[in-house]
Amino acid sequence: MANELFAQRLRDAMGRKGLKQVDIVNAAATRGVHLGKSHISQYVSGKTTPRPDIMGFLAQELQVDEQWLAGEEANAAPSGSPVPSGSSAPSESAPEPAAEPAPTSSPSVSPRVSSPVNPDPAPSKGTPMRRFGKSHKLDDVLYDVRGPVVDEATRMEQSGMHILKLNIGNPAPFGFRTPDEVIYDMAQQLTECEGYSASKGLFSARKAIMQYAQLKNLPNVGIEDIYTGNGVSELINLSMSALLDNGDEVLIPSPDYPLWTACVNLAGGTAVHYLCDEQSEWYPDIDDMRAKITDRTKAIVVINPNNPTGALYPKEVLQQIVDLAREHQLMIFSDEIYDRLVMDGLKHFSIASLAPDLFCVTFSGLSKSHMIAGYRVGWMVLSGNKNIAKDYIEGINMLTNMRICSNVPAQSIVQTALGGHQSVNDYIVPGGRIYEQREYIYNVLNAIPGVTAVKPKAAFYIFPKLDVKKFNIKDDEQFALDLLHDERILITRGGGFNWQHPDHFRIVYLPRIEVLKDATAKLTDFLSYYQQ
Repeated sequence: MANELFAQRLRDAMGRKGLKQVDIVNAAATRGVHLGKSHISQYVSGKTTPRPDIMGFLAQELQVDEQWLAGEEANAAPSGSPVPSGSSAPSESAPEPAAEPAPTSSPSVSPRVSSPVNPDPAPSKGTPMRRFGKSHKLDDVLYDVRGPVVDEATRMEQSGMHILKLNIGNPAPFGFRTPDEVIYDMAQQLTECEGYSASKGLFSARKAIMQYAQLKNLPNVGIEDIYTGNGVSELINLSMSALLDNGDEVLIPSPDYPLWTACVNLAGGTAVHYLCDEQSEWYPDIDDMRAKITDRTKAIVVINPNNPTGALYPKEVLQQIVDLAREHQLMIFSDEIYDRLVMDGLKHFSIASLAPDLFCVTFSGLSKSHMIAGYRVGWMVLSGNKNIAKDYIEGINMLTNMRICSNVPAQSIVQTALGGHQSVNDYIVPGGRIYEQREYIYNVLNAIPGVTAVKPKAAFYIFPKLDVKKFNIKDDEQFALDLLHDERILITRGGGFNWQHPDHFRIVYLPRIEVLKDATAKLTDFLSYYQQ
C-alpha cells in the first residue's frame, strides 16, 4: 500500500508541474543525483520506493513535502495545495486510503504475536517506523528484459488484453519443442536424481561437456575444469562474485546481454562498455576496447554469437581481442550460449581455442540449442593457463560448493543432448523455421520507412535502428511503452542492453511467420504516424 500511495502522489505531483519521467532523469543528472530511467519508471508504477536521498531529491524537484510524498503524513498536503480550513482530509489531487484498523487480539492472530506475556514492541508515539531499503549494491543493477515495460504488459494482460511478447528468447511459447529423446531419457533417470550431485555436477554430464569442449579446441581442459549451473546466468553471477573487488573493471560489449553488466556491478566491480560497430556488422571496435583498458581492468567479456545483435565474430576479430588481452594480461570470459545456432554455412570459433597461454572461462548450455530454457542447463569451462588463476579457481570452487549443486534431473540429459542427431540443425538451414523467420524479419524491417537493421548471422534476435529525427524519439523506454499501448506488442528497448542512444530495440523472431507478419504490419502502421 505504501508503494502505491507514493506512486500515486508522485504521478500527481509530476502532473501538476507538467513533468515527464525523462524530465526528472535530466534534472537528476544536472544535480549529480544517480537516477536512471528504469528507476523512475519503477517508482511511478509503484514497484518500489526510493532511498531517503532520492526521496529528498524528488520532493525538492517537485516542490512537495517529503513526508507527504513518501506517504508518511496522511494529513500533509503538497506545497501549493493547502488543506481546506477546518478539514483534516488531504487535497483531492492526493486521495488517501482509509486508515487501517488498530491491531486487536482476534483469535485469527498468531498467539506469539498477541501474547500479553511477550508483546511485540511498538515505537513510541511520534517515532517513525524503521524503513528497510534495498542494498546500495543494486543501485546500478538493471535488467530491462524483464523490467518496467514488462510490468506494464503484465498489468495489461491481467486486465484481459492479449500481448505479443517479442521481448525474451523463450522458445517454448512459440512451438519449439524439446527433442523426444531428451524428455524420455530424463524420465528414465528421475529416480536416480533425487539427491544432490557433486557440486560441479554429475560425472556423465561433465564428461560430455569436456568432450564437447575438446571438439571446440579449447586447450588444457580436464574433467575438473567443468562446472554445471542452473543456466549460464547463475554461473555468470558466480564467476564475477569470485573475481571482483570494489573498483575492479571489466570490459563488456555495448550492446550487451545486460546480466553481464548487472553481475559485475553487483559484485562491486565497474562495467566499462566497449562499442560494437553497427557499420561493421556489429563487430567489436578494437580501438575503443584498447582505449578503455586501465590498470584496474581485469577481464574482457565476449558475447559470441551476440545477443542482442545476432552478430557472429570471425576468427580474425577474435584473434585481435586475444592479442589485446595478452598484451595487457587480462582474463577472457566468453558467452557462447548460441554457438549451435549459426546460419549461412558459417562456423563458430571459440575464442579460448586461440588463447592457450591465457586464462579463459567459456559459457554455454542447452537452453537455446535444445529449446529447454526452463530446464536451466548451463555450464562453464576453465581453459588455458590455469596456473595464473589458482586463487581465483579456489574462489569459484568455494561458491560452487556453497550453492550445493545445480539441477540434477537437468544434468542427467546433458550426455543425451550433446550426442547423436542435433535437431537444432534442422531449424537453421533454408526451409528451417529459424532461418526463414530470420529472412522474413530482416527484409520486412528494412522495408519500413525510418527503420534499418543489420542481418543477424546467429541466435534468434535482431536489433533494428530507428531514425530518431523522423520519429522525434528521445526516450526509447517511452517508445516501447507507446508501442505496447497502441499495438499490444512487447519489445525490449536498446537501453536495456546498455546501448547509450534511444535509437534501437530488440525483436525476438521466434514466432512463426504468420505471427511475425501480423506483428510487423502493426509496427509498420504504428510508425506511419508515431511522433514522440
